[in-house]
Amino acid sequence: MSDERRTHRPDEPPEAGPARASFMNVPGAPVETRRQMVVKVAWMLLWMIYLAYPISRLVNGVHSTAAQVLGWSCLAFFVAGYVLLVIFRSTRGMRPRACQVVVTMMVALAIACAFVLGEAFLTLFIYASVCVAIITPPRYSLRALAGMAALIAAVGLLIHASTDNIATFALSGFLSGVAMTGLQRLVATMKELREARAAVAHLAASEERLRLARDLHDLLGHSLSLITLKSELAGRFMDAGADEKARAQVADIEQVARQSLIDVREAVTGFRRPTLPVELAAARTALAAAQIRLDAAPELVDSWPGLANEEAGALAWALREAVTNVVRHGEGATVCTVTADESWEASGERYAVLEIADDGRGPGKSQPGNGLSGLEERLALVGGRLESGPGERGKGFRLRASVPLRTVSASESGASAAAGTGSADAGQAVRKR
Repeated sequence: MSDERRTHRPDEPPEAGPARASFMNVPGAPVETRRQMVVKVAWMLLWMIYLAYPISRLVNGVHSTAAQVLGWSCLAFFVAGYVLLVIFRSTRGMRPRACQVVVTMMVALAIACAFVLGEAFLTLFIYASVCVAIITPPRYSLRALAGMAALIAAVGLLIHASTDNIATFALSGFLSGVAMTGLQRLVATMKELREARAAVAHLAASEERLRLARDLHDLLGHSLSLITLKSELAGRFMDAGADEKARAQVADIEQVARQSLIDVREAVTGFRRPTLPVELAAARTALAAAQIRLDAAPELVDSWPGLANEEAGALAWALREAVTNVVRHGEGATVCTVTADESWEASGERYAVLEIADDGRGPGKSQPGNGLSGLEERLALVGGRLESGPGERGKGFRLRASVPLRTVSASESGASAAAGTGSADAGQAVRKR
């Protein structure tokens, strides 16, 4: 197990690679560093405080020397089995059969200690119940925990423990196991959610690739068919000695080829331009790798459906740059908030505003880097602007990107329609000839 975090997982974008090392791992995720393992074991050992009851019985000299040695030995083996179960299950290094053997050993030690050393050692059954809940399939967990509660009650009655202690330990064991079962289900749900988010990001990228393939097929299919027809027609005119008509067809071929090149460049530019849905899905994965929760409304991606491509792409670049900064430099950040809004200028022009903020330590006295400078230039090209600095009350970092809220102009739409009409007319002319 390496002490360094991996660059990035296969389902993460490259921007998620420099995620800072963290003391805590995402709930349900396998432990990746020694530091995370130490913290997880420390949390587990913290709950060993309930062993104070049996330990006090051993320390007070109630038992003989031989009983004390036996008690300390049983406690050591019991705690070792508990910690090993936590460690190996976290690193996925223990087989289910080995887990069952460890838990069986823990239950046997609890029974032996209770009979030999007294009712104080019924406390061990609480930890054994938790371990039973960990290794038992969810559909059988309640039955297994009910069986453990019955076992606690039976052992308590056989050793003549007080009724209050029997009820307390049996109920505590059952409720602790139920709580662990609920936590196991929560962990499984969170794992499925992370996989679903990764699938959404993958599908968004696949959809964009399909869009490019569809556009290229439509553009090149029509243009190349037209070029083929005109080339055949030019060859017939040349065979017939009609040089002027052949020259006209060659000129048409040149014009169609130039237009096709322009169309392909526009299609590829649209493919390279980021979009808010794709960047938002990538942001969730990148922030999750850094143990930062993304707070964004689901309807954010549809906030400006009529926004022109250049302006929408600039906002997507802003989201990407802001999330990258949070992942790399957002020390202490736990939440990243993304909000969409609109603002009106004194001139009456309306702006689309995308704001990204985190709750970390903030930029301090550091100067803006090349990423923010490049983003400011990118926004300026579409008439937008960038504001960045500390968040509310001087906490965290806030980035606010604004672009003019204008749709595709009528002139651009008319030009596209005219181009399409011209290509259709040229095709009809070829077929008539």
